[in-house]
Amino acid sequence: MRIEVLGPGCPRCETLVTNVRSAVTEMGLDAEVTKVTDINEITARGVMMTPAIAVDGEVRSSGKVLSAEEIQALLS
Repeated sequence: MRIEVLGPGCPRCETLVTNVRSAVTEMGLDAEVTKVTDINEITARGVMMTPAIAVDGEVRSSGKVLSAEEIQALLS
């Protein structure tokens, strides 16, 4: 599984990265967590509000800082 956090690197984006990593650890998933900061790539994926989460290339959330619990629900 590949999980990407899309955002320019703002504090909200960094919080989301932390929450994603926490959710992955708590669920025991074998997932690669990466950050995408290139604004052109972010907008090419149709994301207009950051931060966003993409799972295996599919944008699943945007414009919100999800909690670790919300991310776990999204990944279930």
